[in-house]
Amino acid sequence: MNKFLRSALGILLSGALLAGCTSLPSDTEPQALRPFSPGEPVDAEIQPTPGAEPDLLLRDFFTASARPSMDYEAARSFLAEEANQVWNPQASTLIVDRVDLITQAGATAAERTFAVRGNVIGQLAEGGAYQVENGVYEAQIEMEKEDGEWRISSLPEGVVLERTELRNQYEPHNLYFFEPGGRLLVSDRRWVYAGQETLDSVLISLMMEGPGANIAPAVDFSLPAEAVFSGVQDGIYKFSGLAGLDTSERQSFAAQLVWTLAMANIPGPYAVEVDGLPISENFPVLSTDDFAEFNPRANVGTPAPLYALNEGRLLRVGANQANPVEGDLREISDIESADITSDRTGAVVRRRGDESVLALGGVNEPLGEVLRADSISRPSFEPDHAAVWVAVDGNRVTRVVRSTATGEVVQSEVDTSFLNEMDGEISVLRLSRDGARVAMIIGGRVYTGVVNRPGTGQRRIVNVQEMAPQLAGSALALDWQPDGSLLVGTSSPESPIWRVEKDGSAVASLPSGNITAPVVAVAASSSTLYVTDARAVLQMPVNGGDSAFWREVPGLQGMRSSPVVAN
Repeated sequence: MNKFLRSALGILLSGALLAGCTSLPSDTEPQALRPFSPGEPVDAEIQPTPGAEPDLLLRDFFTASARPSMDYEAARSFLAEEANQVWNPQASTLIVDRVDLITQAGATAAERTFAVRGNVIGQLAEGGAYQVENGVYEAQIEMEKEDGEWRISSLPEGVVLERTELRNQYEPHNLYFFEPGGRLLVSDRRWVYAGQETLDSVLISLMMEGPGANIAPAVDFSLPAEAVFSGVQDGIYKFSGLAGLDTSERQSFAAQLVWTLAMANIPGPYAVEVDGLPISENFPVLSTDDFAEFNPRANVGTPAPLYALNEGRLLRVGANQANPVEGDLREISDIESADITSDRTGAVVRRRGDESVLALGGVNEPLGEVLRADSISRPSFEPDHAAVWVAVDGNRVTRVVRSTATGEVVQSEVDTSFLNEMDGEISVLRLSRDGARVAMIIGGRVYTGVVNRPGTGQRRIVNVQEMAPQLAGSALALDWQPDGSLLVGTSSPESPIWRVEKDGSAVASLPSGNITAPVVAVAASSSTLYVTDARAVLQMPVNGGDSAFWREVPGLQGMRSSPVVAN
């Protein structure tokens, strides 16, 4: 029991008794459960340039639309009076690769019509959650002269942002919510307007609204209907309507709050009051030390053991050498794929005649066969290492749980109803390190889904979406990086290795000057990226930059192998 949990019980009852006579501070506005709205601006706003040509003014309008402060005051200054009254920027926020403008026929000295076009790559949903899209934006915008200056007289509702403006004016931050077991915090990435000073209040307000629609099925978060973030007064974060939370619920709420603020680089410690009283009687301020066991990046920076699969054998890679692993796996030479955990729990797929065989153990414990099929994907462990997932014959996903106490193995089918509407087979399946997400390659395309737990022992993959449409069927290998992004290997000679952000907001080709496609295996630790190309297994520092190059892994020179990082 951590020190917060020990002290929370004492204040819980007294907080409930006093909740009825608490009041909100008079100089702050309650932050109720409501749609996200950006705070006050701190940067200079863009204004129409006197005498500007209509096309240039229209481009400035799109730039100004990236500044949502004061109900898009900057963008509204480009509109004619009537258009300003009817324009609804909150209808949607589309992200395009770029905005192209073409003047339509019929232009006069006082009126112009522009065809606007762009490739839609995403949108910002409610609360700043990024959603991947793949389509075309086409619209017409009319302009007219008003008091001798060009202004927009007719335009579609909603906002259109170029990708560069999203990066220039918004910042990604994570909210954190517990998975249903209450052991791990799951990140919920949001894009927040950078032109404001109240980032802490914005993030807390978003957290109070709950998880975004995409990740919601994978987390457990509930607050009383009357729960309100009342604001910040004298450096104290004030909440009301939480008197009904029990000790465990208070601990969970505080942990989510502290790690959401800390991971946004908002300095602690944090003074928190709930219904007029400190959230913890013995600890008037909270810090990440109070919830260290929930650190979302606890393993980042911890050296991760490296293994390699070479000619059917599993090797342990050390300082400039690679040796066969210990245990039953030492003598096996027919391994197709493997996953190894940080506590040396093993899962391997072997090729036996015309069949693939899933076996568990082999490093610290005896190797035992649990499943046979025509094809089995590389195994992927859940965070607690008690269960492993595999794609079987490309058209179903099986979850295998082995009791550490009895050794009993239980298999269950993961609900993959989404496959009914897809072409292609699952060739790669990898669970994220928090177990809330799953990444897959289906028909050479990259998809992610969310892991839902509808009942005890049950799992379902929901909210499946394609993450990198531009890879266009060339994906061959993928794995999660410790920061939650994806490392993807492809068959493309021009761009064989990619990084894909967890929400799909960016898909970037990594340096590949000395990589020879195809890239058939990838892995990542907190410090190093690993790939297997057509010739060898190579490594590069995570923060190597554009000028970095890939080198053969020491101990594996001349041995084309598949890297396996133990997590």
